[in-house]
Amino acid sequence: MKIRMISMVVMLASAVFAVPDRPNIVWLTTEDNSANWYKLYNPEHGVRMPNVERLAKDGLVFNHAYSCGPVCSVARSTIISGCYGPRTGAQYHRRQVPVAMPEGVRMFPYYLRQAGYYTTNNSKEDYNYLPSDKEGVWDESSGKASFRRRTPGQPFFHVQNFGVTHESQLFGDLPKGKEYVVDPANVALFPYHPDTQVFREKYAQYLTLNSMADAEMGRIIKQLEEDGLLDDTFIFHYGDHGGVLPGGKGYAHNDGLQVAMVVYVPKNWQHLVPAPRGSRIDGTVEFVDLSATVLNLAGAEIPEGIDGTPFLGKGITLDELNSRDTAFGYAERFDEKYDMVRFFRKGKYSYWRSYQPFNFDGLHNFYRYKQPAFCEWRDLAKAGKLNPVQSAFYEARPPEQLFDLEKDPHEITNLADDPAYADILFDMRRALQKKVKSLPDLGFYPEPVMLSESGGDGAAFGKMHKQQIAKLVDIADLQLAPFPEARARVAKALRSPEATERYWAAITCSAFGDQAMEFEADLKRIASEDSNRLVRTRAAEFLGLTGAADPAPYIFAALANCDDPIEVNLILNSAVLLKDAAGVKFDMSLVEGADWTQLGGLVPHRISYLSGGTGEVPKKAKGKK
Repeated sequence: MKIRMISMVVMLASAVFAVPDRPNIVWLTTEDNSANWYKLYNPEHGVRMPNVERLAKDGLVFNHAYSCGPVCSVARSTIISGCYGPRTGAQYHRRQVPVAMPEGVRMFPYYLRQAGYYTTNNSKEDYNYLPSDKEGVWDESSGKASFRRRTPGQPFFHVQNFGVTHESQLFGDLPKGKEYVVDPANVALFPYHPDTQVFREKYAQYLTLNSMADAEMGRIIKQLEEDGLLDDTFIFHYGDHGGVLPGGKGYAHNDGLQVAMVVYVPKNWQHLVPAPRGSRIDGTVEFVDLSATVLNLAGAEIPEGIDGTPFLGKGITLDELNSRDTAFGYAERFDEKYDMVRFFRKGKYSYWRSYQPFNFDGLHNFYRYKQPAFCEWRDLAKAGKLNPVQSAFYEARPPEQLFDLEKDPHEITNLADDPAYADILFDMRRALQKKVKSLPDLGFYPEPVMLSESGGDGAAFGKMHKQQIAKLVDIADLQLAPFPEARARVAKALRSPEATERYWAAITCSAFGDQAMEFEADLKRIASEDSNRLVRTRAAEFLGLTGAADPAPYIFAALANCDDPIEVNLILNSAVLLKDAAGVKFDMSLVEGADWTQLGGLVPHRISYLSGGTGEVPKKAKGKK
């Protein structure tokens, strides 16, 4: 009897102290938060974050980590799917119509649940995918979700989001009772920002908010420690994209995409990482890789249909990881504001491809301009009180730009026209062209066209139209050639029977500006007579940007009797561009058959702004959803 009791005690002790057969995984995610703000990444001007630094001391710091999208719904859709947004149609912020996950691919926590993990999310989702795609993904996703409600001994995957660093926290002052952790007089401003008291205070405020976020993360780390879980739990900390001062969030620039990525490595699972605890990793990792990485750490199968590659777990070597040197990013519709920029990094160089370069960065967006720093920047630009670097945010951009990130981390000095960098520019251009064609990139179809013709299955639509998308890329890339070389192909595309080809030909004419004035008569005809209202709008855009004609009557005609709010919003983006860039006035009461109160979504924000308002719309006036 005595021997039996001793055996039972030994068995119970073994059960308590046994190493689990799979690690736990926790994500601590802050919002709108680039690597610039951390002392870990910016030793001279970043803020101390003791809890994140504790994770780094016993973990890995990734020197080159990239969100694929510079805004939350796009970034989070990339993470949860493991797929690049432009391949599925999830690259728009925020979704107007949800799109489907690619066939055979589930949101990745589904695979963890199938493998026995307890999966929880507290609490932000913000996915651009169908609600049905979320079935079976989370055991709980709410403001109360916790790993503590799992079955005893069950491995878990838990996401904890922290909103204290969100851009909205800069609309006002610091929370009552809080003081700046750094004097505004001592902050280091990015070179493209004006040196004003408002900007200095917002910098100091954001550094302080990061300090507050660190304290909040410390409470979760303490929970894990109290529960005796630290030795078996990987803890990832990252910002959900870059930001948050103007020019970061929403823009496919390095400041909008590069994030902190710190991964605490538990003692019992050090064999799953390719470097000792306390190391810094130079290889480039992307958000599209996160799902594959978690599944690899958990020993779960990685679905074939995703785009990501694991950077931790079995089979990953340090040499291979450090050889990774590319990142891809995308910015398209950001709330009601349309643009189309693709970002590509290779080694120390970054490349921006602005497919609609006349769509300057500072184009009005009602939510962005709630931030005092944004408003001041625009006021100073209008008053002519900015230097050339600071004023570039409010001017048309070159179609392509090249930067040396080691010398120029905030991407100020464009090397694209420097003959010494011609070979590098050519290589970066070709790499980006190959990327967008291979996806294929659905951004080359206007959003309302892609949604209506795909039925919401963007990935399948892209496969079917891969050759056509490649052709549209080639038309858009005529912008990169000298106009005399591009002239004949532009003329041919303007006469194409395919509306999307005429659409990109008109955009390309606007990119060339006055150089393309020989097409004035053709574009006036297209603006008046084309069978496609979006093509007519792009032709009118050219006429307004070049001063060849008053674009308003053409825009009004394109809007007449249009009842698709997504199509209307895209047309209105051209109207706002013409208002902001060329001073064109639009009396929206002149649009025939228009009852703006019946069009919901983003349309009321544009109508408000074009009618002399700020773009803010009372909730009761936002119309149908």
